This record gives sequence, C-alpha cells and structure tokens, in this order.
Amino acid sequence: MEDEAGLPEQGEIVLATVAKIMDHGAYVSLDEYNGIQGFLHISEIAPGWIRSVSKFVKQGEKKVLLVKRGNLERADVDLSLKQVSNDQRKKKLLEAKRFEKSRTLLEGIREKAGLDDGELEMLEDGLYDRYDSVYSAFVDVARNGVGVLKGMSLSEGVSDAMEEVCSKIRLPSVEIRGILEISSNRPDGVDIIKKALTGVVQGERGAGVTITYLGAPRYRLSLVSQDFKSAERRLKPVLTQIRRSVESKKGTFKFDREESKKTRE
Repeated sequence: MEDEAGLPEQGEIVLATVAKIMDHGAYVSLDEYNGIQGFLHISEIAPGWIRSVSKFVKQGEKKVLLVKRGNLERADVDLSLKQVSNDQRKKKLLEAKRFEKSRTLLEGIREKAGLDDGELEMLEDGLYDRYDSVYSAFVDVARNGVGVLKGMSLSEGVSDAMEEVCSKIRLPSVEIRGILEISSNRPDGVDIIKKALTGVVQGERGAGVTITYLGAPRYRLSLVSQDFKSAERRLKPVLTQIRRSVESKKGTFKFDREESKKTRE
C-alpha cells in the first residue's frame, strides 16, 4: 500500500525491475510506485557469500522484493530478495498477472463501449467499491453474468461490452480425480455398471464430471469445479450415487483418489 509520501511501507512485498548492476548490489525501479528507485544490497540478495551480483539478478529482470525501509529525504527504498518466501513470490506474481489482465479487459470495454478516460475511471472505481480487485469483478461477471453488478447503473453499451469481454475469460478451476474399481458378477453386470456411471454424468450432479474407461474393472472419474472446497462438496454425493447404484445390484465398489490439479490463470 502506498503512503502519503509515495513510498511503500516497511515489510511490503513489491515488484521491481532491475535497472543497474553494481559490485555491491543492484539498483531497481519499483513498478507499482512510478519507478521510484530502490537498492538491493548484495547482503540481501541470497544467503551466504556472493561472488557476483549478476549471477543472481540481471538488468531488465523482474524481481519480487521485500521492503526493509524507505528514505523520505532521498525518496529511495532498501530492499531484500533473500527474505521473500516462495509463497510470497508466487502470490505477488499472480497479483501482477491479474492486474495486467484487468487493464487489457478494461481497454476492451473502453473500445467496445466508446468510453473516454473519465468514464473508464468511474467504471473502475465502481468495481473497486464492490470487489478487492477489478480482475475479481470480471471473473464474477464471467461466472455469474453481468447481473451481479446490479445497482451500478451501467449503461446498456457498457453492460453489453463487459459481458462480451468477460465471456472470453478462462475461468480458474480445479480438477479432482480418482480411480473407480467397479465389478458385477451378474449376467447383466455390464449394463448395471454402465447405468450407474451414465446416471451420474447425465444427472443433476453431472456438471463437470467425466468418467473414462481404463479397462475392466477400472474407470477414471474427473470432477472439475471452481475451487477445491466446492469440488470436494460435490464429489461425495457423486460417489455415493455410484456406490448405491452398484451395490444395490450386488456389485463391488472402490474409489482411490489421485492427485488434484489446479488450472493456471
């Protein structure tokens, strides 16, 4: 968060571009603070003794850094690379990626709706009043329709432009998978199994569910949802439905989880 003097706060995680490599460190410009100069001392680049700064940072490279302190008189900032955790780095890079996507989407709305700078700024401010980020607003519209912005008094042109632009967003999702082992010794066992599996896929719980035949008696079940919490909540009744359908006909049922996956944004 930017303070009144235009400097980042101590402990803040920032994105910076390496501007100049020195023997004792590197000068960087802070991307989110109008290019304010910061300095990354050699002792804050990596643990242990460093022979060459350029081995760890290169001119023009983007780096996620931690703010150690800011100097109001010189308007520069002391930074650290080695104190940034992997989780902090990943989170910051994701934030930056989402911000760039939101700028592209806003420009698309400007072009399609014919907005001037002031109108675009008003739209952006309105979205920030409702969401933590503009990108979060666009994802919500993509998933649930422009009706979620009811009350913002959007013109028909802006609503149409937003709906069109957001429809092209690749929504973040997760996939949980596992191996089903199903068998039946009855003469009509194949039909029993087929009915149990197609009943789930084609039923009310089947959205995002796919079942692939791997070779008797094994099938792979995949369930895609918007997050892990909702995926887990949906998986249990799907498996219960299959189990009951099979076991009610004296068949056997087993399910082994595989590693879950999250789509990249």
